[in-house]
Amino acid sequence: MNAPSLRLGSRALPWTDVVPVVAAIAAAVTFGSKPGTLVLVLAGLLLGAAVLSAVHHAEVVAHRVGEPFGSLVLAVAVTVIEVALIVTLMISGGDETSTLARDTVFAAAMITINGILGLSVLVGALKHRTASFNAEGTATALATVATLATLCLVLPTFTEAESGPEFSSSQLAFAAVASLAVYGLFVFVQTVRHRDYFLPGDGDGVVADDDGDHAAPPSDREALRSLGLLVLALVAVVGLAKLESSAIEDLVSSIGAPQSAVGVVIALVVLLPETLAAYRNAARGRVQTSLNLALGSAMASIGLTIPAIAIASIWLDGPLLLGLGSTEIVLLTISVVVGALTVLPGRATVQEGALHLVLFSVFLFLALVP
Repeated sequence: MNAPSLRLGSRALPWTDVVPVVAAIAAAVTFGSKPGTLVLVLAGLLLGAAVLSAVHHAEVVAHRVGEPFGSLVLAVAVTVIEVALIVTLMISGGDETSTLARDTVFAAAMITINGILGLSVLVGALKHRTASFNAEGTATALATVATLATLCLVLPTFTEAESGPEFSSSQLAFAAVASLAVYGLFVFVQTVRHRDYFLPGDGDGVVADDDGDHAAPPSDREALRSLGLLVLALVAVVGLAKLESSAIEDLVSSIGAPQSAVGVVIALVVLLPETLAAYRNAARGRVQTSLNLALGSAMASIGLTIPAIAIASIWLDGPLLLGLGSTEIVLLTISVVVGALTVLPGRATVQEGALHLVLFSVFLFLALVP
């Protein structure tokens, strides 16, 4: 987990320590502005560097606290920042952003269930013939994601209290409380009662040439510093993503894609840290950790975002449309079914990984060409 260093005077600082500070300053300086092309390009480069830095510090924290706490820290941290970004854009966007929460949360679910999970399984299977993981914990996580997605994204399409695909005030309050309860129960099961269900097993095929597997855990001071830099890097990612949001909207409009594609792009940017962290863990043979990241991120994205948006809707103008359309419901259903068939045996081949990546590509294509 050592990173190249930048020498400042007589002291060498890793670039992963410098980038979050620089990126956060850049996000603060450009907040609320409409910069030119050159600034947007530089901001995009900083955004990518901040994502890589976030992955590094997440791994440091994960190495200190161990699994499944490490995956939980990154998933929750990114989701909290994602919520802040959604609320900020909805406040500034008015009625045009009434579906932004739905589009972003659904995109996050598809990216994690199909994109990250599929990539993790494929990489693990390519390296070790089959990707092995704990079926009990992974199936529990997938079932929780399916329950939350149905409650928050599918039911609003069919309820009758409101004419559109939205909850009434009482229904939204119930969904928010139920989501928090389900997510809180899962965290208790994952970290306390059945923690062993979410730990890498002997069959995970962990490679022995990874320095991080043998290095001593960082000290409490180093872990706390990395935790602070992780949060700072994620704040910078969101700030710079918001800066790029107008350019993203212009790009979406220029290619004739629907407005919902904006939520897809936002979710792709925000979930980059999880994607890279999951890939690196899968490449090292820790497929269970990768699946913890994938499904934990999906769960946190729904279980924390919807309650936060429900509270924020008190001050937001316009409707809050959460219900998915028929195409999205079909995609969600087939993704859950294929996901269940993938995780229940406790091991998967390149076929299962490829199937999830195909579903992910279908989601991306239909997001651009509905």
